[in-house]
Amino acid sequence: MDSLAFALFLCLILVLAARKLSIPPIPLYIVAGLIAGVSGLRLVQGDTISSYFGHLGLIFLLFSSGLEMKPGRFLAQGSRLILSGLIDLNVNLLLGFFAALALGFSPFDAFVIGSAFFDTSSAISLASLIENRRLLSSESETIIWLMLIEDLIMVFLIFLVSAEMENPALLTLKIVSVVVMIVLLVRLIRDPLINVLKRDDYIPTLLTFSAVICASAFAMALKVPEAVPLIILGATLARTDLATLQRITAPFRDVFLVILFFFFGATIPLSAEVSLFAVVAISLFAIISKVGAGVLIGRLLHHSNQSGVEIGIYTIARGEFAVALAAIYGSASVSTMVALMVIITSIAGSLICRYGDRLRSMASRGFPQ
Repeated sequence: MDSLAFALFLCLILVLAARKLSIPPIPLYIVAGLIAGVSGLRLVQGDTISSYFGHLGLIFLLFSSGLEMKPGRFLAQGSRLILSGLIDLNVNLLLGFFAALALGFSPFDAFVIGSAFFDTSSAISLASLIENRRLLSSESETIIWLMLIEDLIMVFLIFLVSAEMENPALLTLKIVSVVVMIVLLVRLIRDPLINVLKRDDYIPTLLTFSAVICASAFAMALKVPEAVPLIILGATLARTDLATLQRITAPFRDVFLVILFFFFGATIPLSAEVSLFAVVAISLFAIISKVGAGVLIGRLLHHSNQSGVEIGIYTIARGEFAVALAAIYGSASVSTMVALMVIITSIAGSLICRYGDRLRSMASRGFPQ
């Protein structure tokens, strides 16, 4: 609890400073955690409390992103979105794999690094969209769907490196069943939900909080990616009382996300010796690969290089999922390499998103559509 109190107080100072300097606060949270955590001064350490609160930040972020989605638009262009997910996979995994091979990693470790190249941080990307007021853009919906597709593909990538592989057909069946069940349940009780959300007491808040927690618990019980039920729940509930749900969700999301980012940096161990050149090279390739894939996807879905650059820069930050994958299945050097890449791309991605207007403008002027 002392570590949590210290983290919240420090992050309060950092966000005030960030607002004063007009810079994004997310990189400051991560760097502060890195300095204060296990790889720095060891002033704080992660525990079950900080881990749980950070997890709440992620699940409320996924739920709030679902509130902004329009499933009908996905059905209208589902095949193109799936093709975009495959472009995202092939560009990033292949570039990461061959870059790691060139730096001397074994084929297996190179595959782990390539998988980490592919995994966008849902928390950082969605928080950056909110921070920069881009969540309502048409590109943001594409980004959210891409991250949902990434989560599903990452599960199958872990199957490839896991000794205990679950039947992929069974997982697919469970995912489809969860989606259908949530949609049908919300439609069945839609009118009572609307009446409850119109109340002016604490019950709408309790209902929303309970629904999000139950969706997360349900996903863990069935061993399906949490993003699936949470985003689908948000997208389905958005048809009841969107304004009330957004008002209720925002405080939980914003406070718990601060804890998530700080302790993400605080709990990353940087113990193995890795080449500085390799870290810089991998991180640079990681940035280039996402921007390149984003441009291809932007041209496919939005017929615009400008949209492609926006999709690319908002997916630069790599995910905590990548760190977990490397820690479980990679060597010590791979774990450290991926952790450093995640930190660098998280910071670079947040900063580039904050000052990305010039890049988008250059893309619209400098390249033919």
